[in-house]
Amino acid sequence: MKKKRYFGRGAMFLICAVFAVLFLLPTVLTITNSFMAESEIQSNYGMIFSTTSGGYVSETVNLKFIPDKVTLSQYITGLIKSPEYLLKFWNSIILVAPIVVFQVVVASVAAYSFTRWRGKIRSGIFFFYVILMLMPYQVTLVPNYLVSEWLGIINTRWSIILPGIFAPFSVFLLTKYMRRIPYSLIEAAKVDGAGEWAIFTKICMPQCRAAIFSVAILVFIDYWNMVEQPLILLQDADSQPLSVFLSSINAGEIGLAFAMATVYMIPSLLIFLAGEEYLVEGIANSGSVKG
Repeated sequence: MKKKRYFGRGAMFLICAVFAVLFLLPTVLTITNSFMAESEIQSNYGMIFSTTSGGYVSETVNLKFIPDKVTLSQYITGLIKSPEYLLKFWNSIILVAPIVVFQVVVASVAAYSFTRWRGKIRSGIFFFYVILMLMPYQVTLVPNYLVSEWLGIINTRWSIILPGIFAPFSVFLLTKYMRRIPYSLIEAAKVDGAGEWAIFTKICMPQCRAAIFSVAILVFIDYWNMVEQPLILLQDADSQPLSVFLSSINAGEIGLAFAMATVYMIPSLLIFLAGEEYLVEGIANSGSVKG
């Protein structure tokens, strides 16, 4: 029995290790290739981005992880010689930062309302939130465009920020988490004379710290990688984030794209590593709550 148990654990560990390596390969390839010379990158991957291939690559692609000669020319070009890419990086921060902050604030208040307010109307509204959460961006993009055009905010940052602030995902996750707070704790606070605002700020919010951090991380990563919204709602290329540039590379910018993709990964990786514990705890506890 012990041998079977050890064999099963070993096989599971081996499978997980293989999948982990497969998931990490694109990231490692991007980072190492960002230090390659442009000529070496063109010789390895140029045929993929060639306009003459017609979408079919007839030659074997050489995936190379160790550059023959390490160079920083791509980083120098992207961060110093061509400030437009660094400007687009800051455009991403300007767009994403207010979305993360205000979406967490709005979702916290809404989640507390769904938790404290009981009744069929509340269930119906919460079900509507779930339906909206399940819809992909491509479905809601046209209504967002029409509303933004009616408000006169097309081609401004508000056309991205406003829909992002009121996204339903954070409301769903925080509501599920707040429902695990013992109701006796809230009743005890009410007996001591605490009002709704005191209960919200001094009991619910501290109890939901892990969920708030996990929501902030997930929202940041989601909107940090957005492409469709700025492409449709921000027609001015100078206002678009760096993610749009990374999605439209051409044969002459492969090395630069590798370098800027590496720079673009840094905030997401730092935030994930800093809040990994909160992220796991918040999602696990939110998913374990019924109703």
